[in-house]
Amino acid sequence: MPYEHSPSPVAPTASSRLWTAGASGGVAILVMAVLAVMKPELAGWLAAGAAAVATATWLVNRRPPAPVSISDLDGSVTADLAPDGALLGDVFEALGDPVLIVSGGEADDIAGRRIALANAAARELFRLDGAGGGLLVSVIRDPKVLEAVDEALFGAVSNTVDYVGGGAQERHWRAFIRPLPERDAHLWGVGALALLALRDETDARRMEMMRVDFLANASHELRTPLASLSGFIETLKGHAKDDPKARDRFLDIMAIQADRMGRLVADLLSLSRIELNEHIAPLGRVDLARAASDVVDAVSVISRERGVTIRANLGQGGATVTGDRDEIVQVIQNLVDNALKYSSSGGVVELSIDRGRTLDEAMAARMPEGTRLSLETPDREAGLKYAVVTVRDHGPGMAREHLPRLTERFYRVEGQKSGERQGTGLGLAIVRHIIIRHRGGLSVDSALGQGAIFAACFPLAPARELDPSGGAGS
Repeated sequence: MPYEHSPSPVAPTASSRLWTAGASGGVAILVMAVLAVMKPELAGWLAAGAAAVATATWLVNRRPPAPVSISDLDGSVTADLAPDGALLGDVFEALGDPVLIVSGGEADDIAGRRIALANAAARELFRLDGAGGGLLVSVIRDPKVLEAVDEALFGAVSNTVDYVGGGAQERHWRAFIRPLPERDAHLWGVGALALLALRDETDARRMEMMRVDFLANASHELRTPLASLSGFIETLKGHAKDDPKARDRFLDIMAIQADRMGRLVADLLSLSRIELNEHIAPLGRVDLARAASDVVDAVSVISRERGVTIRANLGQGGATVTGDRDEIVQVIQNLVDNALKYSSSGGVVELSIDRGRTLDEAMAARMPEGTRLSLETPDREAGLKYAVVTVRDHGPGMAREHLPRLTERFYRVEGQKSGERQGTGLGLAIVRHIIIRHRGGLSVDSALGQGAIFAACFPLAPARELDPSGGAGS
């Protein structure tokens, strides 16, 4: 339906057109494009395009259009739109996928690509203060995405590219870039507009990587114990079946190998599960001192058997961190288990907790005479404080060249023995990925002949607010 209007007495500037339209009815036009790109099954909603255009026209020219109906695919009326386009604005904000509307300046001026409008998901992802106005290159630096945006703005070319987000928690996105019609850009008072929508494919990518890694690791690491079991079975079926002493010895070895395979599969599954969810930060509250105390109790039998003393300095509480309790316990237990393995009889393992540390303090060197290496460093957040768990052994220590590979799967320091309790080689890899999920840090200090210190830091949980009745709020 055409609409007649008279010119505004004062011609609005390009900036005023952009922000006025973006704040209200202009978003209605853009929602139509978003729905078309990201939700093709909602094609029936495109019948509301006339209402969106009418709304944006009224915003620029101050003449309200008549209400317009939204029709389903069969032509039946499903809803009526008010002139302000509030429904479409709510749809744009409610979309779970991040969506940006990008305006273009000159073709050769990369600083001219600005975020004209961003929905709630995009503002949260890129930590934008307002609905728009910032530089695109300040939030997305991937050359493929920026090139695709330029092609949409100045060549009217649609494109789809893969985009990997930065930071400690890697995210995989599929970026959909589409040009918007010239009439929309004209209503906004800019030269060109493009739609940039992101679809999170992190879970799908991680599932695929988990499957590939599990098959590769299991097939490689299970080959040796399976070959050993097959060999002993053949021996027991042959001449050893009538030798009780040999039979018992072989059965004991087979039980050890079967137990090792069971622990290997369990650790591989645990690692795969943690990797799958490491981009999702846990939201629970964990008393770090109590978790560490539970670990000390759990390994007390093993420490007595090995003749190793555990000295725990856990303080008086107050180290409440944000995290998943089971995973934090797993971190502490893996570090303590490691220390016990490489401690000789009569040795000491030291476990301590510090709280209220800055990131620099949490990641600082703890063995002046040794070599320190950060195995995982979190993204910096202003004002954030950490609690730090440190575990020290006085075993053989490690040379500098081994430190960068400690969190690799199945990596072992050549020439060192870990006692009778053989591990799977996955303990520190599991620790690192749990630390990544918790937005924490992991470091190691070591020197040959002087043992090693592992330090894991976790963000302190925010203090609970007190409600007026005197209870703790959430």
